[in-house]
Amino acid sequence: MTDRYHGPAGGLPDQSVLHTGRAVFTEAYAFIPKGVMTDIVASPLPFWDGTRAWILARPMTGFSETFSQYLMETTPGGGSDRPEPRADVEGVLFVVAGELAVTLEGTDHHLQVGGYAYLPPGAGWTIRNPGDAPARYHWIRKRYERLEGLAVPDAIFTSDAAVAPNEMRGTDGRWATTRFVDPDDLRHDMHVNIVTFQAGASIPFEETHVMEHGLFVLEGKGVYRLNRDWVEVEAGDFMWLRAFCPQACYAGGPGPFRYLLYKDMNRHASFEAFGIERR
Repeated sequence: MTDRYHGPAGGLPDQSVLHTGRAVFTEAYAFIPKGVMTDIVASPLPFWDGTRAWILARPMTGFSETFSQYLMETTPGGGSDRPEPRADVEGVLFVVAGELAVTLEGTDHHLQVGGYAYLPPGAGWTIRNPGDAPARYHWIRKRYERLEGLAVPDAIFTSDAAVAPNEMRGTDGRWATTRFVDPDDLRHDMHVNIVTFQAGASIPFEETHVMEHGLFVLEGKGVYRLNRDWVEVEAGDFMWLRAFCPQACYAGGPGPFRYLLYKDMNRHASFEAFGIERR
């Protein structure tokens, strides 16, 4: 299973290719298909070497405001000794190709394909590609919402293969979620999970909720309901949903349909963004 995760290919289409792209940006969602993740939209980052990033999501006023999501590619030996520039930002790494060496507070952690890391705010970490092939991985960043009486979460290093999926009740395992964080641990203000649908399975209603989403399709294909539209999606595509965007899906087969899912969790609605003072 782990050799089928989709990662960026880069490059550019040939000049003879017709313009038949699927990208769209609406008031409720953005759909970024894999074909637009080319060389010319990748960015270098300060204090990183041998690395480029496709920035798939960033906070935008009036749209999704809580997170950013990067699809990273680091060449052998590349990485960073100061990757996160902000002490108030937490992060998640998920490896889709190659391998990473992450050093956190002096302890080394090796992440293979399917590897997951949660990095708390203020953690001193570094990252390198120790392998002989490019490492490709997601990096999701969020400003951590501290609350008096709740400690900052501990770091987590695990993998897709090490965590048993939780079956959605009443689906006979056809819809399941791999949860890397305990849902009852309210120290966490975001979850990054993997959702798996077997061929033909579905979300049988239009979810409409306060959580923002980043959804990157790791494997397979499906049809996703995004606000008013049904959109065909496949491995390598990214969906970016603002709060309350209606959503549902069908898995297309023949194999599983799996995606990496970000959502903000476990906090009251914020008023500060709208100029309402604390009292």
